[in-house]
Amino acid sequence: MKTTKQWFTEYNVSHRNSTNKLIHFICVPAIFFSVIALGLDLHFTFLDAYLPTFLQPFVSLGGLLILGGLLFYFQLSKPIFLFMLLAVVLCADISLKLQQAGINFEVALSIFVVAWIGQFIGHKIEGAKPSFFKDLQFLFVGPAWCVSFLYEKLGIRY
Repeated sequence: MKTTKQWFTEYNVSHRNSTNKLIHFICVPAIFFSVIALGLDLHFTFLDAYLPTFLQPFVSLGGLLILGGLLFYFQLSKPIFLFMLLAVVLCADISLKLQQAGINFEVALSIFVVAWIGQFIGHKIEGAKPSFFKDLQFLFVGPAWCVSFLYEKLGIRY
């Protein structure tokens, strides 16, 4: 596996323009939330009878994505993993509250579409294709890259 520095160096190639970076700092967390929320809405109901109620939402497409993402972050950087774990818990909590209100799917899908439009506008401004066209793992790198800027400002090593 590549090092954190290698991933971020490659990611930076198509994220140099300040407007594109700003768009990413807004849209990447929005997409992160929406993917978790949409995924948690698509749970595997055939397993519900075998699981405690509190686990049922996580035995889902979202649960699998969360697990895969957290494993990626754990291998990438322990400090980034800890932040992403907290982010997952927060996103899942918000998503489950939206599910209880009956509006999770609509909200998450709207955020997903608008945020991806923003991402593609940012890359049009940048004049570079999104990194995930080269390697789908960059879909996991984007949120970690955003966290790295926060950590740098706070003086936290990652």
